Amino acid sequence: MSCPGGGAPRPVREEHPMPDHRRIGRELGLFGSDPLMGAGLPYLLPDGAVVRHELEQYVRAVERRAGYRHVYSPVLGKRELYEISGHWAHYRDDMFPPLAVGGEQYVLRPSLCPHHALIYRSRGHSYRELPLRIAELGGMYRAELSGVLGGLGRVRAIQLNDAHVFCRLDQVAAEVRAALELIRRVHADLGLRPARYRLSLAGDGDYAGSPEHWARAQALLVEALDGFDYDVAPGEAAFYGPKIDVQVLDSAGRSVSLSTVQVDFHQPERFDLGYVGPDGAVHRPAMVHRSLLGSVERAMAQLLEEHGGALPPWLAPVQLVVLPVSEAELPQAEALVRLAEDAELRVELAGAERGSLGARIRDHRLVPYQAVIGAREAEADLVAPRLRDARRLDPMPGKEFVAAVAERAAARGAVLWP
Repeated sequence: MSCPGGGAPRPVREEHPMPDHRRIGRELGLFGSDPLMGAGLPYLLPDGAVVRHELEQYVRAVERRAGYRHVYSPVLGKRELYEISGHWAHYRDDMFPPLAVGGEQYVLRPSLCPHHALIYRSRGHSYRELPLRIAELGGMYRAELSGVLGGLGRVRAIQLNDAHVFCRLDQVAAEVRAALELIRRVHADLGLRPARYRLSLAGDGDYAGSPEHWARAQALLVEALDGFDYDVAPGEAAFYGPKIDVQVLDSAGRSVSLSTVQVDFHQPERFDLGYVGPDGAVHRPAMVHRSLLGSVERAMAQLLEEHGGALPPWLAPVQLVVLPVSEAELPQAEALVRLAEDAELRVELAGAERGSLGARIRDHRLVPYQAVIGAREAEADLVAPRLRDARRLDPMPGKEFVAAVAERAAARGAVLWP
């Protein structure tokens, strides 16, 4: 079922084969796995850790500018916490078994929302504070079946870019709309192309909350989707409320949810959340769940497939490789490396001992920028820049080239050169 939004066409995705991120990850040395760690528990190698760190720094900055305050909360909680939230009754099959500690049962959290509800509840609130936006890049754990696990796209230990907005009822639609606009901006910055927007509604399963809450939440999401084209998918809602899933296509052509916005009246009621209104009475806030990137692992997988491993300059594990033609140019190459390090670029020196110049250029074909230094360049204190897209620039002073590369990286764009 398709619902026309009347203003913004659904993103059109040209069909093209994308490489599997698992192959790219092996080729670039980004992540791996080991049977002793277990299925669905990949580890990130140093270059993969760079990509994750940059993504996390980026999304935190975007959220701060949008009025979010960041918190940290534990990855464990008492079983009682998830009984109150409804996870234990409706989501227990996807959770790891409880851990017995000191006569109590603790659970690895399957989501962050119960913890954020407790953080909100930790002090009183006035209507003047709302909307209150709480964000966290935090770990959560889900007992996924081994048959659905693969690479970074589906894992059991998840680093989630999550946030919860506590707001008045009359603020919900605007907050959902603002979250959708943030998602659109983040996807554009990362060079990701949404395949569709999906309004995920309740089906015949086991859901929490009253029909009135579900109807109200659905109406607010539909209001926020005005101007978007979207599909309706019964049976794909969260157990506590309907949601908007922003989906992308993976290398196999499957639609996967990357980002999401959800409206929840169930947990504010279960945790007895409140705020003091202008009338002096206590009112119940709504809770908007939203994730710009989804899990960092799935976002990395999608980026690798979408870009074929040629990540935008600011995300690339190595941003600049310096290539002296021979040992004679090594002093100039080392000086350029120091310049790049001072500019906080991730730089690598690939000297002549690593093979012919052509072989070294091919080995570093996914590095956004290459600086070749031959005899003529060394004599004139210049470099011969090469770009990942095969363009060659006129020789220029090394300091000038490094400054230009640093400027492109700081801009967090996908354009290699003006």
